Amino acid sequence: MCTTLISIIIMATTKVAAYTLPVLPYPSDALEPIISEETIKNHHGKHLAAYVNNLNKLIPDSEYEGLLVEEIVQQAADGPIYNNAGQVMNHRLYFEQFVPVSQYKAPNGRVINALNYHFGNIEAFKKQMTDAAMSVFGSGWVWLAADAEGRLLIVTEPGGGNPWRRGLTPILGIDCWEHSWYLDYAFDKRAHYDGLWKIINWDVIDNRMSM
Repeated sequence: MCTTLISIIIMATTKVAAYTLPVLPYPSDALEPIISEETIKNHHGKHLAAYVNNLNKLIPDSEYEGLLVEEIVQQAADGPIYNNAGQVMNHRLYFEQFVPVSQYKAPNGRVINALNYHFGNIEAFKKQMTDAAMSVFGSGWVWLAADAEGRLLIVTEPGGGNPWRRGLTPILGIDCWEHSWYLDYAFDKRAHYDGLWKIINWDVIDNRMSM
């Protein structure tokens, strides 16, 4: 397992002049009915855009100026810079892990073997991830992550936390903030979490596992 996200998160390899809103790899309505176009436009176009804009305002003249987002997440103390960098990193991974409903393919090969080995089977893995997301009180994230030896584990992070900060490689994330599901599911957030498994791009997950 690679211990860097440079090839997972496509950013400049030299000093970063400004952070930009990542382009969605699918149309904004492609994840319906699991995630509506309205939610995508709000979540990506407003919430994530705000984190990107905030980071660009906070970074100039700081010790983190020019660093990659993942470097900021590793180094910054808790506070506004860390919170906004974490959310930029989290959402980049989050939006890139989905595929339009019409293009969904079940996982196979290396992904299935890894999930079977660490969790028993894929259904047990999905249940553990969903249960972990349901256990998050307030706002936060749930991640499938890998340690330096390649062991897979499920971790929860408060706020905009990312397991990268703890030396783990994030592979698949569930956003537990209300703005990711409330417009579509009101109070039934489990229905949202269960639905996400119908739009996971397992090729992306496979690539992240193999880094």
